[in-house]
Amino acid sequence: MSTRNFISILLLIGGIVLSPAASARKKAKVPDEKDMAAYLLVYFKDDTHSLHMALSADGYSFTDVNNGRPVVSGDTIAQQRGIRDPHIMRGPDGAFYLAMTDLHIYAQEAGYRDTQWERDGKAYGWGNNRAVVLMRSTDLIHWTHSCFRLDEAFPGYEEVGCVWAPQTIYDPEAGKLMIYFTMRYGNERCELYYAYTDDAFTRMTTEPKRLFNYPKKFSYIDGDITKVGDKYHLYYVAQEGCAGIRHAVSDSIHSGYVYDDGWYDSEPRGCEAPNIWKRIGEDRWVLMYDIYSLKPHNFGFRETTDFKTFTDLGHFNKGVMKATNFTIPKHGAVIHLTAKEARRLARYWGCDMKF
Repeated sequence: MSTRNFISILLLIGGIVLSPAASARKKAKVPDEKDMAAYLLVYFKDDTHSLHMALSADGYSFTDVNNGRPVVSGDTIAQQRGIRDPHIMRGPDGAFYLAMTDLHIYAQEAGYRDTQWERDGKAYGWGNNRAVVLMRSTDLIHWTHSCFRLDEAFPGYEEVGCVWAPQTIYDPEAGKLMIYFTMRYGNERCELYYAYTDDAFTRMTTEPKRLFNYPKKFSYIDGDITKVGDKYHLYYVAQEGCAGIRHAVSDSIHSGYVYDDGWYDSEPRGCEAPNIWKRIGEDRWVLMYDIYSLKPHNFGFRETTDFKTFTDLGHFNKGVMKATNFTIPKHGAVIHLTAKEARRLARYWGCDMKF
């Protein structure tokens, strides 16, 4: 990890965070959509198990800010020495919130542990883990950091089998950030759960509750919630036959999602990690997902105006969507940035982009 990365995430030995106290931070104005001028994609790669970032001025062509190299190394922020499934959102205070899975699926090969998994795979399943990585920033460069262990926080979760793909959304009724994620007990089926976080974004403060009941006895994972008008749209992955993307809608952020038996990806093989993002200044949304069954991995894209009918946009570099200087991205998420925010991030990493 470079000195720049080390200073930027403000860590000391032992995981102590050197950043201003959350109580001292000032509430910033959240930019309006009319002020937005860029798109930020966060993703990870299997060969680095680290955080990557890419920028786009038009929502079609994305350029990695560090030329395909990590912006934060997973071995500096995760208990398992690697991260997966990064998700980013802008909070009501104007800050950015990153949530990631604390998991390294190749930690044995990398020399970080002596076994394939931290615990017995027969008892706890593939990729068993118990922690998520939570980070907060006001400038996308300097970050606070916490590893949160679900099994240590609440009684009765000692046998949790996995805590995967955490995502964050603001619940206006509760006035809190809501984190939702995939969880299973032991080696049972995976389901979607939610909880609330503290204001400093260092831990969950409430015990997880089930977010959605999939009506069939299959695992369902990788939830992504977007509010459009007065409706909440949940896209998720049903591991039913060939895993793919399904959709449910509710009037409530954390309950009442109505099952839809349609498939919303267009892939002949398995895909996961749906993320919906809006085109700036347009009533069009892009459904992005990770086609893990492709060799090499790639993202797929579909576009909609009504969340019912979709137009295929193809894959990165096999259609209108372009990845200019990176390949094989995994499990991404996209948000809007102002021109000033995009310029600052690009300038910091020496990325020659104009906004």
